[in-house]
Amino acid sequence: MQLGTRWQAGGDPPPTIPAVMRDEIARVEAALPRVGPLPMWTLTWLESRPIAELDSGIEVTVDADGAATVSTFDPMD
Repeated sequence: MQLGTRWQAGGDPPPTIPAVMRDEIARVEAALPRVGPLPMWTLTWLESRPIAELDSGIEVTVDADGAATVSTFDPMD
């Protein structure tokens, strides 16, 4: 795993993030409640694929076919 960078939701994602991920990140951010400070994203790379994880556990990834996927963290799993 390679650490990338962090940025606040609503800010500009790093330029290294693929366009398909940018669209999904924008959709996630549009659904965030506007109460208090916005959470932070963390960009990491695993097996050369980007993973953007929001502090709440929501992840935006790119699958082997190049499609972006949004998943949520469930602490009960």
